[in-house]
Amino acid sequence: MKELMDFVRELSFVRVGGSPEEKKAGELIMEEVNRTAEDVGRDDVRGEYMTFKVPAADVKRCSVEAGGRQIACVPFLRSGNINRECELLYLDEASEIDFSGIGDLEGKAVLLNRLDEEVYKRLLEHKASAFLVMQGKYYFSEKDASLYPRRIRENFTRHGMIPGFAITAGDALWIVQEEVNKVSLVLEQENTEPESRNISAVIEGTDLKEESIVLTAHYDSVPVGTGSWDNATGAVALLSIFRHFAANPARRTLRFVWCGSEELGLLGSKAYVEQKKELLEKTVFCFNFDMCGTALGANKICVTGEKELQTFVEQYCKMAGYSAIIGVGVHSSDSAPFCDNEIPALGLSRETSTAELHTIHDLVPALSEKAMGRNVEFAVRIIGDVANAAVIPVKKGMPEERRKELDKYFHREDEKKKAEK
Repeated sequence: MKELMDFVRELSFVRVGGSPEEKKAGELIMEEVNRTAEDVGRDDVRGEYMTFKVPAADVKRCSVEAGGRQIACVPFLRSGNINRECELLYLDEASEIDFSGIGDLEGKAVLLNRLDEEVYKRLLEHKASAFLVMQGKYYFSEKDASLYPRRIRENFTRHGMIPGFAITAGDALWIVQEEVNKVSLVLEQENTEPESRNISAVIEGTDLKEESIVLTAHYDSVPVGTGSWDNATGAVALLSIFRHFAANPARRTLRFVWCGSEELGLLGSKAYVEQKKELLEKTVFCFNFDMCGTALGANKICVTGEKELQTFVEQYCKMAGYSAIIGVGVHSSDSAPFCDNEIPALGLSRETSTAELHTIHDLVPALSEKAMGRNVEFAVRIIGDVANAAVIPVKKGMPEERRKELDKYFHREDEKKKAEK
């Protein structure tokens, strides 16, 4: 296999879920998987594609005009269409207090600091015609603000549809300071469903092969930067781990999954869980790799499972001499759909405040071959010990606190409350 950072560089290009670029990245990973299997003489191991559809949109027109100026903007995909002039309101935090006494917002667009589901529901209740969300700092240029189209998620649109735009904080500041109260909005888009793919490979266990451990990393990126840290590093780390276990099979079966379209809402891991339901009962553990290898920063492990898993990881790191920040909760990455099916998980990563993800600054220079190597070395060690254990050191299942957190993460709170009534 190539040096870790050489392959990270090779994967460092925009590769949005469902795009030709994501397909190209998947082909590079597939080639490496099959080349690795051949190199170690494993005729029984081959990569496979798993396809699934992703919700997207083809944008024909998108523009915002305010105060006689064209404002740089991008659309919220699948948020609907609009072509009209609207009154413009700025509602600070768009809190319940901000909306009190405001009345009907038909024919009005609302400028927001942020958008969450509660704010979106208030916009719908007051019949707002559109919304604009600011992004970045007031001194950021359009490029620095890293504006890019984002899909409005289904947990929003299940309540209704409102056309939405993102603009820079600099333009939002100008609009508010100049007291601009009219805005002309144009958004024309058509829903599409391009195809995305997972790449999977299975290394069958020796004497405990009926039990499986799943190992995941996403290989898609957002539309800005090169996705080097998030998550070319994780995809390459998983390839290196795959190479080790292809040559040194564990007692339990290892199922490797390079997930597509994670940035669009964990769509690849959700598709895997949906299409491979028959495997979940015998899947006893999940390791996920999402961002590693930064030269500066600290290792991090996200624990999702029973208390005993946290204790196990804390003691294991001491024995291994591996310094890591250990957090407990639902990792917002591809392990979450497995945890939602009672499979305990560890999310292995390396974080830093000196680099950025989901911006134009997610680039190669923040990364290090040495740091990548340390992350992979630890991962191989802990995966091997778990996969070769006489008994898996932690049981399946989620404590009540994690279960509630998963319900919140997957936007099932309202459904649960209704069921309880």
